[in-house]
Amino acid sequence: MSATVLIVDDDPVQRRLLEAMIARFGYRTLTAQGGDEALRLLGDAEEPVHAVVLDLVMPDLDGLGVLARMHESALDIPVIVQTAHGGIDNVVSAMRAGAVDFVVKPVSPERLQVSLRNALAARALAGEVQRLRRKHDGTLTLADIIARSAAMRPVLKAAEKASGSAIPVLIEGETGVGKELIARAIHGSGARRAKAFVAVNCGALPENLIESILFGHERGAFTGATDRHIGKFVEADGGTLFLDEIGELPPTAQVKLLRALQESEVEPVGARKTVKIDVRIISATNRDLIADVKAGRFREDLFYRLHVFPIFVPPLRQRAEDIPELARHFCTRIAAEEGRHLRSISAEALALLTAHRWPGNVRQLENAIFRAVVLAEGEEIGVDEFPQIAAQIEAHSVSSAPLQPLAPWPRREEQVQPAHMLRLIDGRGDMRPLEEIESEAIRFAIAHYRGQMSEIARRLKIGRSTLYRKLEALGLEGARGEENASVDEA
Repeated sequence: MSATVLIVDDDPVQRRLLEAMIARFGYRTLTAQGGDEALRLLGDAEEPVHAVVLDLVMPDLDGLGVLARMHESALDIPVIVQTAHGGIDNVVSAMRAGAVDFVVKPVSPERLQVSLRNALAARALAGEVQRLRRKHDGTLTLADIIARSAAMRPVLKAAEKASGSAIPVLIEGETGVGKELIARAIHGSGARRAKAFVAVNCGALPENLIESILFGHERGAFTGATDRHIGKFVEADGGTLFLDEIGELPPTAQVKLLRALQESEVEPVGARKTVKIDVRIISATNRDLIADVKAGRFREDLFYRLHVFPIFVPPLRQRAEDIPELARHFCTRIAAEEGRHLRSISAEALALLTAHRWPGNVRQLENAIFRAVVLAEGEEIGVDEFPQIAAQIEAHSVSSAPLQPLAPWPRREEQVQPAHMLRLIDGRGDMRPLEEIESEAIRFAIAHYRGQMSEIARRLKIGRSTLYRKLEALGLEGARGEENASVDEA
Protein backbone atom coordinates (compact mmCIF):
# COMPACT_ATOMS: atom_id res chain seq x y z
CA MET A 1 0.00 0.00 0.00
CA SER A 2 1.14 3.58 -0.65
CA ALA A 3 1.92 6.01 2.17
CA THR A 4 -0.89 8.07 3.67
CA VAL A 5 -0.39 11.84 4.04
CA LEU A 6 -2.58 13.93 6.36
CA ILE A 7 -3.25 17.50 5.16
CA VAL A 8 -4.15 19.94 7.95
CA ASP A 9 -5.33 23.37 6.83
CA ASP A 10 -8.31 25.56 7.74
CA ASP A 11 -8.52 26.91 4.17
CA PRO A 12 -10.75 24.55 2.08
CA VAL A 13 -9.26 25.78 -1.22
CA GLN A 14 -5.73 25.15 0.00
CA ARG A 15 -6.75 21.68 1.25
CA ARG A 16 -8.17 20.72 -2.14
CA LEU A 17 -5.08 22.00 -3.97
CA LEU A 18 -2.74 20.05 -1.69
CA GLU A 19 -4.92 16.95 -1.86
CA ALA A 20 -4.83 16.93 -5.69
CA MET A 21 -1.10 17.64 -5.72
CA ILE A 22 -0.18 14.91 -3.23
CA ALA A 23 -2.48 12.37 -4.91
CA ARG A 24 -0.54 12.95 -8.15
CA PHE A 25 2.63 12.00 -6.29
CA GLY A 26 1.10 8.56 -5.69
CA TYR A 27 0.19 8.93 -2.00
CA ARG A 28 -3.14 8.43 -0.25
CA THR A 29 -4.55 11.54 1.39
CA LEU A 30 -6.56 12.44 4.48
CA THR A 31 -7.69 15.98 5.29
CA ALA A 32 -8.43 17.86 8.50
CA GLN A 33 -9.67 21.43 8.82
CA GLY A 34 -8.19 22.02 12.26
CA GLY A 35 -5.74 20.83 14.88
CA ASP A 36 -8.23 18.89 17.01
CA GLU A 37 -9.51 16.90 14.03
CA ALA A 38 -5.93 16.22 12.96
CA LEU A 39 -5.04 14.74 16.36
CA ARG A 40 -8.13 12.54 16.23
CA LEU A 41 -7.09 11.17 12.82
CA LEU A 42 -3.51 10.66 13.98
CA GLY A 43 -4.76 8.53 16.85
CA ASP A 44 -6.81 6.23 14.58
CA ALA A 45 -4.96 2.89 14.54
CA GLU A 46 -7.06 1.54 11.65
CA GLU A 47 -5.93 4.35 9.29
CA PRO A 48 -2.20 4.88 9.99
CA VAL A 49 -0.72 8.20 8.85
CA HIS A 50 2.85 8.20 7.51
CA ALA A 51 3.41 11.97 7.11
CA VAL A 52 1.66 15.27 7.88
CA VAL A 53 1.52 18.53 5.92
CA LEU A 54 0.55 21.02 8.64
CA ASP A 55 -0.48 24.67 8.39
CA LEU A 56 1.03 26.74 11.19
CA VAL A 57 -1.61 29.48 11.37
CA MET A 58 -5.07 28.12 12.23
CA PRO A 59 -7.85 29.17 14.60
CA ASP A 60 -8.23 27.28 17.87
CA LEU A 61 -5.35 24.75 17.99
CA ASP A 62 -2.60 26.02 15.64
CA GLY A 63 0.28 24.12 14.05
CA LEU A 64 2.68 24.58 16.97
CA GLY A 65 -0.04 23.31 19.32
CA VAL A 66 -0.48 20.19 17.18
CA LEU A 67 3.28 19.56 17.24
CA ALA A 68 3.30 19.91 21.03
CA ARG A 69 0.40 17.46 21.44
CA MET A 70 2.09 14.97 19.08
CA HIS A 71 5.24 15.17 21.19
CA GLU A 72 3.24 14.54 24.37
CA SER A 73 1.54 11.52 22.80
CA ALA A 74 4.85 10.16 21.44
CA LEU A 75 3.53 10.23 17.86
CA ASP A 76 6.66 9.68 15.80
CA ILE A 77 5.30 10.91 12.45
CA PRO A 78 7.26 13.30 10.18
CA VAL A 79 5.61 16.72 9.89
CA ILE A 80 6.15 19.27 7.13
CA VAL A 81 4.86 22.66 8.22
CA GLN A 82 3.70 25.37 5.83
CA THR A 83 2.73 28.98 6.29
CA ALA A 84 2.28 32.15 4.30
CA HIS A 85 4.76 33.87 6.61
CA GLY A 86 8.26 32.56 6.03
CA GLY A 87 10.08 34.42 8.79
CA ILE A 88 13.08 32.81 10.44
CA ASP A 89 11.33 32.82 13.83
CA ASN A 90 8.57 30.59 12.47
CA VAL A 91 11.12 28.21 10.97
CA VAL A 92 13.07 27.94 14.24
CA SER A 93 9.92 27.44 16.33
CA ALA A 94 8.56 24.73 14.02
CA MET A 95 11.85 22.83 13.87
CA ARG A 96 12.30 23.00 17.64
CA ALA A 97 8.77 21.67 18.04
CA GLY A 98 9.63 18.57 15.96
CA ALA A 99 8.94 19.44 12.31
CA VAL A 100 11.25 17.81 9.76
CA ASP A 101 10.85 20.44 7.02
CA PHE A 102 9.35 23.86 6.31
CA VAL A 103 7.69 25.20 3.13
CA VAL A 104 6.22 28.58 2.28
CA LYS A 105 2.83 29.02 0.61
CA PRO A 106 2.21 28.66 -2.24
CA VAL A 107 4.52 25.65 -2.39
CA SER A 108 5.54 24.28 -5.78
CA PRO A 109 4.76 20.63 -6.58
CA GLU A 110 8.45 19.85 -7.06
CA ARG A 111 9.42 21.30 -3.67
CA LEU A 112 6.62 19.49 -1.82
CA GLN A 113 7.32 16.18 -3.55
CA VAL A 114 11.00 16.28 -2.61
CA SER A 115 10.10 17.21 0.97
CA LEU A 116 7.64 14.33 1.29
CA ARG A 117 10.04 11.84 -0.23
CA ASN A 118 12.82 12.85 2.14
CA ALA A 119 10.51 12.77 5.17
CA LEU A 120 9.12 9.33 4.35
CA ALA A 121 12.56 7.93 3.52
CA ALA A 122 14.00 9.21 6.81
CA ARG A 123 11.06 7.76 8.75
CA ALA A 124 11.39 4.38 7.01
CA LEU A 125 15.12 4.27 7.70
CA ALA A 126 14.60 5.16 11.36
CA GLY A 127 11.97 2.42 11.60
CA GLU A 128 14.40 -0.10 10.10
CA VAL A 129 17.12 0.87 12.59
CA GLN A 130 14.69 0.43 15.49
CA ARG A 131 13.45 -2.90 14.10
CA LEU A 132 16.99 -4.22 13.70
CA ARG A 133 17.87 -3.08 17.23
CA ARG A 134 14.80 -4.86 18.64
CA LYS A 135 15.66 -8.00 16.66
CA HIS A 136 19.20 -7.95 18.03
CA ASP A 137 17.98 -7.39 21.59
CA GLY A 138 15.30 -10.09 21.33
CA THR A 139 12.49 -7.57 21.76
CA LEU A 140 11.04 -7.74 18.25
CA THR A 141 7.25 -7.65 18.56
CA LEU A 142 4.28 -8.65 16.44
CA ALA A 143 3.81 -4.96 15.55
CA ASP A 144 7.15 -5.12 13.70
CA ILE A 145 5.91 -7.80 11.30
CA ILE A 146 4.93 -6.42 7.90
CA ALA A 147 1.60 -8.09 7.18
CA ARG A 148 -1.31 -6.23 5.60
CA SER A 149 -3.06 -9.12 3.84
CA ALA A 150 -6.15 -10.89 5.15
CA ALA A 151 -4.29 -14.21 4.95
CA MET A 152 -1.87 -13.07 7.67
CA ARG A 153 -4.50 -11.87 10.15
CA PRO A 154 -5.17 -15.32 11.67
CA VAL A 155 -1.40 -15.87 11.87
CA LEU A 156 -0.83 -12.69 13.86
CA LYS A 157 -3.89 -13.34 16.03
CA ALA A 158 -2.68 -16.85 16.86
CA ALA A 159 0.85 -15.54 17.54
CA GLU A 160 -0.58 -12.91 19.88
CA LYS A 161 -2.47 -15.61 21.80
CA ALA A 162 0.65 -17.79 21.99
CA SER A 163 2.82 -14.92 23.27
CA GLY A 164 0.71 -14.69 26.40
CA SER A 165 1.70 -18.15 27.65
CA ALA A 166 4.54 -20.68 27.61
CA ILE A 167 2.63 -23.13 25.40
CA PRO A 168 4.82 -25.03 22.88
CA VAL A 169 4.34 -23.61 19.37
CA LEU A 170 4.96 -25.34 16.05
CA ILE A 171 5.25 -22.90 13.12
CA GLU A 172 4.60 -24.55 9.75
CA GLY A 173 5.13 -23.16 6.28
CA GLU A 174 7.25 -23.25 3.16
CA THR A 175 10.90 -22.28 3.17
CA GLY A 176 11.40 -18.53 3.26
CA VAL A 177 7.97 -17.44 4.56
CA GLY A 178 9.39 -15.92 7.77
CA LYS A 179 8.89 -18.61 10.40
CA GLU A 180 11.83 -17.45 12.52
CA LEU A 181 10.56 -13.86 12.40
CA ILE A 182 7.21 -15.04 13.80
CA ALA A 183 9.05 -16.98 16.52
CA ARG A 184 11.12 -13.93 17.49
CA ALA A 185 7.99 -11.77 17.60
CA ILE A 186 6.21 -14.28 19.88
CA HIS A 187 9.20 -14.23 22.21
CA GLY A 188 9.51 -10.43 22.09
CA SER A 189 5.80 -9.98 22.86
CA GLY A 190 5.75 -12.35 25.83
CA ALA A 191 6.85 -12.39 29.45
CA ARG A 192 10.23 -13.96 28.54
CA ARG A 193 11.35 -11.10 26.30
CA ALA A 194 13.98 -9.97 28.82
CA LYS A 195 15.67 -13.39 28.57
CA ALA A 196 17.58 -15.01 25.73
CA PHE A 197 16.14 -16.12 22.40
CA VAL A 198 18.34 -18.97 21.13
CA ALA A 199 17.87 -20.25 17.57
CA VAL A 200 19.09 -23.66 16.43
CA ASN A 201 18.94 -24.95 12.86
CA CYS A 202 18.40 -28.66 13.41
CA GLY A 203 19.08 -29.44 9.76
CA ALA A 204 22.60 -28.01 10.02
CA LEU A 205 23.70 -29.93 13.13
CA PRO A 206 26.33 -32.66 12.59
CA GLU A 207 24.74 -35.93 13.71
CA ASN A 208 27.65 -36.87 15.99
CA LEU A 209 27.55 -33.46 17.76
CA ILE A 210 23.79 -32.92 18.15
CA GLU A 211 23.67 -34.07 21.78
CA SER A 212 26.67 -31.93 22.71
CA ILE A 213 25.34 -28.81 20.95
CA LEU A 214 21.85 -29.10 22.43
CA PHE A 215 22.57 -30.40 25.93
CA GLY A 216 26.22 -29.46 26.47
CA HIS A 217 29.26 -31.50 27.54
CA GLU A 218 31.87 -31.61 30.26
CA ARG A 219 35.55 -31.10 29.68
CA GLY A 220 37.17 -34.35 28.52
CA ALA A 221 33.84 -36.01 27.77
CA PHE A 222 35.13 -37.02 24.33
CA THR A 223 38.10 -36.45 22.08
CA GLY A 224 38.41 -32.72 21.35
CA ALA A 225 36.29 -31.62 24.34
CA THR A 226 38.97 -29.36 25.79
CA ASP A 227 36.46 -27.01 27.48
CA ARG A 228 33.09 -27.28 29.18
CA HIS A 229 30.10 -26.35 26.98
CA ILE A 230 26.69 -25.54 28.53
CA GLY A 231 24.56 -26.33 25.43
CA LYS A 232 21.69 -24.50 23.78
CA PHE A 233 19.04 -25.58 26.31
CA VAL A 234 20.95 -24.13 29.26
CA GLU A 235 21.87 -21.06 27.19
CA ALA A 236 18.14 -20.42 26.66
CA ASP A 237 17.21 -21.04 30.31
CA GLY A 238 14.43 -18.64 31.30
CA GLY A 239 13.91 -17.63 27.68
CA THR A 240 12.96 -19.26 24.39
CA LEU A 241 14.63 -22.02 22.38
CA PHE A 242 13.74 -21.95 18.70
CA LEU A 243 14.25 -25.30 16.96
CA ASP A 244 14.18 -24.56 13.24
CA GLU A 245 13.70 -27.40 10.71
CA ILE A 246 12.76 -29.75 13.54
CA GLY A 247 11.76 -32.44 11.04
CA GLU A 248 15.43 -32.90 10.08
CA LEU A 249 16.46 -34.30 13.48
CA PRO A 250 17.63 -37.94 13.29
CA PRO A 251 15.73 -40.56 15.35
CA THR A 252 18.38 -40.85 18.09
CA ALA A 253 18.30 -37.11 18.72
CA GLN A 254 14.49 -37.15 18.76
CA VAL A 255 14.53 -39.57 21.72
CA LYS A 256 16.85 -37.33 23.76
CA LEU A 257 14.91 -34.19 22.85
CA LEU A 258 11.66 -35.83 23.97
CA ARG A 259 13.16 -36.69 27.36
CA ALA A 260 14.43 -33.14 27.82
CA LEU A 261 10.95 -31.76 27.10
CA GLN A 262 9.21 -34.27 29.36
CA GLU A 263 11.51 -33.90 32.37
CA SER A 264 12.48 -30.21 31.93
CA GLU A 265 16.07 -31.22 32.45
CA VAL A 266 19.10 -32.08 30.32
CA GLU A 267 22.07 -34.34 30.89
CA PRO A 268 25.28 -32.92 29.42
CA VAL A 269 27.62 -35.44 27.79
CA GLY A 270 30.03 -36.73 30.43
CA ALA A 271 28.12 -35.16 33.34
CA ARG A 272 27.24 -37.04 36.51
CA LYS A 273 23.96 -35.28 37.15
CA THR A 274 21.20 -33.60 35.20
CA VAL A 275 20.60 -29.85 34.92
CA LYS A 276 17.14 -28.38 35.50
CA ILE A 277 15.94 -25.98 32.78
CA ASP A 278 13.04 -23.58 32.26
CA VAL A 279 12.76 -23.14 28.50
CA ARG A 280 9.88 -22.16 26.24
CA ILE A 281 10.01 -24.25 23.04
CA ILE A 282 9.07 -22.87 19.62
CA SER A 283 9.77 -25.16 16.69
CA ALA A 284 9.37 -24.75 12.94
CA THR A 285 9.26 -26.98 9.90
CA ASN A 286 8.67 -26.88 6.17
CA ARG A 287 7.84 -30.59 6.11
CA ASP A 288 4.55 -32.40 6.57
CA LEU A 289 5.29 -33.84 10.01
CA ILE A 290 2.07 -35.84 10.09
CA ALA A 291 3.18 -37.67 6.94
CA ASP A 292 6.62 -38.18 8.50
CA VAL A 293 4.99 -39.66 11.62
CA LYS A 294 2.95 -42.08 9.50
CA ALA A 295 6.09 -43.05 7.56
CA GLY A 296 8.04 -43.63 10.77
CA ARG A 297 10.52 -40.80 10.14
CA PHE A 298 9.38 -38.72 13.12
CA ARG A 299 8.39 -39.92 16.59
CA GLU A 300 4.68 -39.64 17.25
CA ASP A 301 5.12 -38.85 20.96
CA LEU A 302 7.57 -36.02 20.14
CA PHE A 303 5.20 -34.70 17.49
CA TYR A 304 2.40 -34.31 20.05
CA ARG A 305 4.82 -32.61 22.45
CA LEU A 306 5.66 -30.00 19.82
CA HIS A 307 2.33 -29.74 17.98
CA VAL A 308 0.42 -28.23 20.91
CA PHE A 309 -0.23 -24.83 19.30
CA PRO A 310 0.33 -25.01 15.52
CA ILE A 311 0.60 -21.82 13.42
CA PHE A 312 0.63 -22.06 9.63
CA VAL A 313 2.30 -19.18 7.75
CA PRO A 314 0.89 -18.94 4.19
CA PRO A 315 3.28 -18.59 1.23
CA LEU A 316 3.86 -15.15 -0.27
CA ARG A 317 1.83 -15.98 -3.40
CA GLN A 318 -1.27 -16.23 -1.17
CA ARG A 319 -0.69 -12.79 0.37
CA ALA A 320 0.24 -10.60 -2.58
CA GLU A 321 -1.03 -7.51 -0.74
CA ASP A 322 2.10 -7.70 1.45
CA ILE A 323 4.53 -7.57 -1.48
CA PRO A 324 4.62 -3.75 -2.05
CA GLU A 325 5.18 -3.04 1.66
CA LEU A 326 7.80 -5.78 1.97
CA ALA A 327 9.57 -4.52 -1.15
CA ARG A 328 9.78 -0.98 0.24
CA HIS A 329 10.97 -2.35 3.59
CA PHE A 330 13.81 -4.32 1.98
CA CYS A 331 14.70 -1.44 -0.33
CA THR A 332 15.07 0.98 2.58
CA ARG A 333 17.16 -1.38 4.68
CA ILE A 334 19.42 -2.70 1.93
CA ALA A 335 20.00 0.73 0.39
CA ALA A 336 21.16 1.98 3.80
CA GLU A 337 23.42 -1.04 4.28
CA GLU A 338 24.92 -0.62 0.81
CA GLY A 339 25.26 3.14 1.09
CA ARG A 340 22.99 3.73 -1.92
CA HIS A 341 20.80 6.82 -2.23
CA LEU A 342 17.50 5.28 -3.32
CA ARG A 343 14.19 7.01 -2.67
CA SER A 344 11.54 4.56 -3.88
CA ILE A 345 10.39 1.70 -6.09
CA SER A 346 8.32 2.66 -9.14
CA ALA A 347 4.66 1.72 -9.42
CA GLU A 348 5.42 -0.39 -12.50
CA ALA A 349 8.11 -2.33 -10.61
CA LEU A 350 5.75 -2.94 -7.68
CA ALA A 351 3.10 -4.19 -10.10
CA LEU A 352 5.65 -6.56 -11.65
CA LEU A 353 6.72 -7.90 -8.25
CA THR A 354 3.11 -8.39 -7.18
CA ALA A 355 2.35 -10.41 -10.30
CA HIS A 356 5.21 -12.87 -9.64
CA ARG A 357 4.55 -16.19 -7.87
CA TRP A 358 7.66 -16.14 -5.63
CA PRO A 359 8.38 -19.85 -5.11
CA GLY A 360 11.14 -18.83 -2.68
CA ASN A 361 8.71 -16.61 -0.76
CA VAL A 362 9.89 -13.60 1.27
CA ARG A 363 13.54 -14.69 1.19
CA GLN A 364 13.49 -14.72 -2.61
CA LEU A 365 11.83 -11.28 -2.68
CA GLU A 366 14.52 -9.92 -0.36
CA ASN A 367 17.27 -11.27 -2.61
CA ALA A 368 15.57 -9.80 -5.70
CA ILE A 369 15.44 -6.37 -4.04
CA PHE A 370 19.10 -6.72 -3.01
CA ARG A 371 20.05 -7.34 -6.65
CA ALA A 372 17.88 -4.43 -7.81
CA VAL A 373 19.50 -2.05 -5.32
CA VAL A 374 22.93 -3.00 -6.67
CA LEU A 375 21.77 -2.61 -10.30
CA ALA A 376 19.92 0.70 -9.83
CA GLU A 377 21.60 3.71 -11.39
CA GLY A 378 19.11 6.43 -10.42
CA GLU A 379 17.18 7.27 -7.28
CA GLU A 380 14.29 4.93 -8.12
CA ILE A 381 14.14 1.19 -8.72
CA GLY A 382 12.24 0.39 -11.91
CA VAL A 383 11.20 -2.62 -13.99
CA ASP A 384 14.61 -2.76 -15.67
CA GLU A 385 16.20 -3.74 -12.35
CA PHE A 386 14.19 -7.00 -12.32
CA PRO A 387 15.06 -8.60 -15.69
CA GLN A 388 14.84 -12.17 -14.41
CA ILE A 389 11.44 -11.63 -12.78
CA ALA A 390 10.09 -9.97 -15.95
CA ALA A 391 11.40 -12.83 -18.10
CA GLN A 392 9.82 -15.48 -15.87
CA ILE A 393 6.45 -13.72 -15.85
CA GLU A 394 6.54 -13.29 -19.62
CA ALA A 395 7.44 -16.97 -20.08
CA HIS A 396 4.45 -18.01 -17.96
CA SER A 397 2.11 -15.49 -19.56
CA VAL A 398 2.66 -16.27 -23.23
CA SER A 399 1.81 -19.69 -24.61
CA SER A 400 3.84 -20.72 -27.65
CA ALA A 401 2.20 -24.10 -28.15
CA PRO A 402 0.69 -24.70 -31.66
CA LEU A 403 -3.05 -25.07 -32.00
CA GLN A 404 -4.31 -28.65 -31.74
CA PRO A 405 -7.49 -30.21 -33.18
CA LEU A 406 -10.48 -30.07 -30.88
CA ALA A 407 -10.67 -33.02 -28.52
CA PRO A 408 -13.51 -34.24 -26.30
CA TRP A 409 -13.92 -32.14 -23.13
CA PRO A 410 -11.85 -33.88 -20.41
CA ARG A 411 -13.24 -35.03 -17.13
CA ARG A 412 -12.82 -32.59 -14.22
CA GLU A 413 -9.95 -34.56 -12.69
CA GLU A 414 -8.12 -34.57 -16.06
CA GLN A 415 -8.40 -30.85 -16.80
CA VAL A 416 -5.11 -28.95 -16.97
CA GLN A 417 -5.34 -25.16 -16.85
CA PRO A 418 -2.97 -23.35 -19.27
CA ALA A 419 -1.02 -20.52 -17.66
CA HIS A 420 -2.63 -17.84 -19.85
CA MET A 421 -6.28 -18.84 -19.21
CA LEU A 422 -8.56 -17.83 -16.35
CA ARG A 423 -10.23 -20.52 -14.27
CA LEU A 424 -13.99 -20.01 -14.02
CA ILE A 425 -14.56 -23.12 -11.89
CA ASP A 426 -12.97 -23.72 -8.47
CA GLY A 427 -11.72 -27.04 -7.13
CA ARG A 428 -15.22 -27.97 -5.88
CA GLY A 429 -16.78 -27.48 -9.31
CA ASP A 430 -18.49 -24.18 -8.38
CA MET A 431 -18.21 -20.83 -10.16
CA ARG A 432 -15.49 -18.57 -8.75
CA PRO A 433 -16.61 -15.14 -7.43
CA LEU A 434 -16.58 -12.39 -10.07
CA GLU A 435 -14.32 -10.20 -7.92
CA GLU A 436 -11.74 -12.99 -7.75
CA ILE A 437 -11.81 -13.53 -11.53
CA GLU A 438 -11.46 -9.79 -12.19
CA SER A 439 -8.54 -9.57 -9.77
CA GLU A 440 -6.73 -12.39 -11.54
CA ALA A 441 -7.38 -10.79 -14.94
CA ILE A 442 -5.89 -7.46 -13.82
CA ARG A 443 -2.82 -9.15 -12.33
CA PHE A 444 -2.32 -11.03 -15.59
CA ALA A 445 -2.59 -7.77 -17.58
CA ILE A 446 -0.02 -6.10 -15.30
CA ALA A 447 2.40 -8.96 -15.91
CA HIS A 448 1.66 -9.26 -19.64
CA TYR A 449 2.14 -5.53 -20.36
CA ARG A 450 4.94 -5.18 -17.76
CA GLY A 451 3.21 -2.56 -15.65
CA GLN A 452 2.48 -0.07 -18.48
CA MET A 453 -0.68 1.40 -16.98
CA SER A 454 -1.87 3.33 -20.01
CA GLU A 455 -1.55 0.24 -22.21
CA ILE A 456 -3.28 -1.93 -19.60
CA ALA A 457 -6.24 0.45 -19.37
CA ARG A 458 -6.50 0.65 -23.19
CA ARG A 459 -6.40 -3.13 -23.64
CA LEU A 460 -8.94 -3.71 -20.85
CA LYS A 461 -11.11 -0.96 -22.38
CA ILE A 462 -11.50 0.93 -19.13
CA GLY A 463 -10.46 4.41 -18.07
CA ARG A 464 -7.21 4.86 -16.18
CA SER A 465 -9.00 6.20 -13.12
CA THR A 466 -11.13 3.03 -13.07
CA LEU A 467 -7.96 0.95 -13.34
CA TYR A 468 -6.37 2.88 -10.46
CA ARG A 469 -9.41 2.23 -8.26
CA LYS A 470 -9.19 -1.47 -8.98
CA LEU A 471 -5.44 -1.42 -8.33
CA GLU A 472 -6.14 0.19 -4.97
CA ALA A 473 -8.34 -2.76 -4.06
CA LEU A 474 -5.37 -5.03 -4.88
CA GLY A 475 -3.04 -3.03 -2.65
CA LEU A 476 -1.23 -1.30 -5.54
CA GLU A 477 -2.23 2.31 -4.98
CA GLY A 478 1.31 3.36 -5.86
CA ALA A 479 0.36 2.96 -9.50
CA ARG A 480 -1.33 6.36 -9.28
CA GLY A 481 2.10 7.86 -9.25
CA GLU A 482 2.60 7.09 -12.94
CA GLU A 483 0.88 10.27 -14.00
CA ASN A 484 -2.29 12.27 -13.52
CA ALA A 485 -5.34 10.05 -13.69
CA SER A 486 -7.48 11.00 -16.63
CA VAL A 487 -11.23 11.43 -16.55
CA ASP A 488 -12.93 8.07 -16.19
CA GLU A 489 -13.99 6.79 -19.56
CA ALA A 490 -15.84 3.77 -18.30
